[in-house]
Amino acid sequence: MRPHTVGERRCVPPRHRLECNDGRVNRAGDRPELSTTTWLDRIFWAVLVLKGLDGVLELVGGILLLAVSPERISAIARILTQHELSEDPNDLIATNLLRLTNGLGASATLFGAAYLLLHGLVKVVLVWAVLRDRLWAYPWMIGFLVVFVGYQAYQLVLDFSWWLLLLTVFDIVMVVLTWREYGIHRARRRGQNSFSGTPPGT
Repeated sequence: MRPHTVGERRCVPPRHRLECNDGRVNRAGDRPELSTTTWLDRIFWAVLVLKGLDGVLELVGGILLLAVSPERISAIARILTQHELSEDPNDLIATNLLRLTNGLGASATLFGAAYLLLHGLVKVVLVWAVLRDRLWAYPWMIGFLVVFVGYQAYQLVLDFSWWLLLLTVFDIVMVVLTWREYGIHRARRRGQNSFSGTPPGT
């Protein structure tokens, strides 16, 4: 591949960006190559993809809650837990699932569907924007996660659950990693703007 000459520097375009011998990148918006990423970066992108998949599942769950009646949901739960309860009548997951579905009413189902749809939609949109390297999405993602960490912490005080505790810890780790990535991308964007002569924020 023929190198490009920029002033006194010679730049080789790997894939779809120009990278010069001084380590600068000419095009804004490109993510670092895999060889320049750290293990924390890889963890961040893996967790981000998991968040996106979780958002898709929440959207599916919200649609199902709107499409299926509470009675039907309760009947499905009984079928799914019948074998497990026949072996262990005190099975924690099966008994809690039955208790949850038996207490579903029309208003509770509607609230659950609205919560899942809103939560899932916001999560999918923000994950998509971060994956597309939209800088504005990082603070929105952080704020979104902080709000739900606070809500989950409140729920833990009212009714402790190991599952909810793990979810809260997972979200806290995600906040820290997102903040770190946001700082890296802001610094890189400022460097690119100063290199190209573009004023910051444009």
